[in-house]
Amino acid sequence: MKGRPYTALVLSMIFWSFSFVWFKIANRHYDPITIIFIRLCIASLFLSGYLWITHGFMGVRKVDRKYFLLLAFFEPFLYFLGESFGLTYVSSTVGSVMISTIPVFTVIFAWVFYREKLRLVNYIGVLILFVGVIIFITNSGGGLSMSMKGLALLFLAVIAALGYNMVLQRLVTHYNPVSIVNIQNTIGIILFLPLFLIFDLRKMLSTGIVAESFGSIVLLAIFASGGAFVLFAYSVRHLGISRANLFTNLVPIFTALFAFLVIGDRLTLNNGVGIVIVIVGLFLSQAEKKKSSAIGLDLAGRSA
Repeated sequence: MKGRPYTALVLSMIFWSFSFVWFKIANRHYDPITIIFIRLCIASLFLSGYLWITHGFMGVRKVDRKYFLLLAFFEPFLYFLGESFGLTYVSSTVGSVMISTIPVFTVIFAWVFYREKLRLVNYIGVLILFVGVIIFITNSGGGLSMSMKGLALLFLAVIAALGYNMVLQRLVTHYNPVSIVNIQNTIGIILFLPLFLIFDLRKMLSTGIVAESFGSIVLLAIFASGGAFVLFAYSVRHLGISRANLFTNLVPIFTALFAFLVIGDRLTLNNGVGIVIVIVGLFLSQAEKKKSSAIGLDLAGRSA
């Protein structure tokens, strides 16, 4: 029994790590908006089924409707646009490393907007992480080793996650986590529907169902958007938010491994050194953070 929360936690990290690889496979035949829209539809059905079985459906208070709309605008709408289009220009590993910086920016924003006091080790961790990211994205000659457009789009996803965190602070005490994600996904479907109909529907119909790529979208929806979140929520309930959150720093490492084994992504020496430094910085920057910040980052960037 004691080992179940840890097993669930490791599985959730594996599913989230695989999500970057599954997207690259899906993107071979389908455009980002198609992938996002179908993923959200399947994930919403999955989470709705989970809530129905567990009797976890919650009504939305009238005063919170505008916050849920804003929440969904940040994530999944802006977040998925930035992440998905960004991944069309960079590798799975690069995407996971950039997205893994969300907790650090959350720490910074918590200090700027909420005046949360940080320990010296947190500041040192932030500095180390930025050094690691710079090493990761540059080549031996000091120039960028990857697409600037891809990095900019991924940074848009990071900014969207920060906005999501700030809005989430108003909702997390009144609604259970799975309900929040299900509601934001449902609103996200409505936001993405016009884009899908205008830009992607015709191409998807002409492409048809390609087993490998469409199967990856299904895997994204069920395991990354649904199962991983439920497993993570179960782990948090038994281990606490701080202990569970430490495991999210393993996502870039798992992603690099799975990307190498499944789709042949390779790392340069700079990339490898950068990942190690980034992981060290992540652990230090999140050491003994205040609970309010931790709750926000755990839902953002992982849920949709």
